[in-house]
Amino acid sequence: MNVRAPRTALVAGLALLFGGGLVVYGGAGVLKVRAMQAEIQQLERDLQALRAQTQKLTATIDRLRNDPAYIEKLAREDLGYVREGETVLKFPATKAK
Repeated sequence: MNVRAPRTALVAGLALLFGGGLVVYGGAGVLKVRAMQAEIQQLERDLQALRAQTQKLTATIDRLRNDPAYIEKLAREDLGYVREGETVLKFPATKAK
């Protein structure tokens, strides 16, 4: 009686079972990894945009703290402030044709 034949069949059966499991469950894993990689790339792009926005806001804060001319510019443009002694001329709005 050849002992190798049943052992070989058992190893081949286990390998086939293991390979089938990889095909069934491994495919879903690969898809999940790809989806996660795409999400990571999107999050990295979002992070880069947020860092740029943070840098702009930090620069604006610095100007508000240290640049009186910038504060005056904002007060004139946004709030309509004028200096004492200045004359303001207001013109009626014209309708676009």
